[in-house]
This record gives sequence, structure tokens and C-alpha cells, in this order.
Amino acid sequence: MASGHNFQYSYLPTNEDYGNGKQVDRQFDYTPQSFDKIPWKSIAHALFLPFLGSIFLFLSYFILAGHMGGESSQAYGQLALGILTFLPGPKGYHFAQLFA
Repeated sequence: MASGHNFQYSYLPTNEDYGNGKQVDRQFDYTPQSFDKIPWKSIAHALFLPFLGSIFLFLSYFILAGHMGGESSQAYGQLALGILTFLPGPKGYHFAQLFA
């Protein structure tokens, strides 16, 4: 059963100079466009999380010190959330791989 596709095949060059006399490895020529963009969403997350963590830490401090009303269980929960927002994210990733 023939598919009806006509492909024009050509032979690959035996050496990798591609006609210009220099050895070129094509796998290192490509630079994706996403590395050229400024990662605004990642910058916003990096600024928002410490701000949110600071709010949680201040609220937990004020509840535990008695300056605000609330139970100590609420303060410990906010303290845990405040500490979690300050933990660093995973290492070894590029901005292009985040939020894709």
C-alpha cells in the first residue's frame, strides 16, 4: 500500500565542515529564544515569597507575644508557613524550564 508521499532525500556530508572548511558541531549552534527573555514571572515569585513569609513571621510573633489576639496554635501554624516560604527552591534548573 503506497502512501503517496514524495520526499526529496539528499546524502549527508561525510565530514562535518559543511562547505566552509571549519569543523562545526551543529548541536551547539542552537540557542533557544526563551533564554533571551527576562523571566518576569520568576522574579515576581522570588519577591513575593519572602514578603509573604515576613508577614507570616511577624503575625506569629505578635500572637505569641500577646500583642494580637489569637491562640498559640494559630501562631505556630503561621510560623511554620513563614519558615516554609523562606526555603530555597530546587537547584539545577533554568528559568526556561520553570512554569512551562
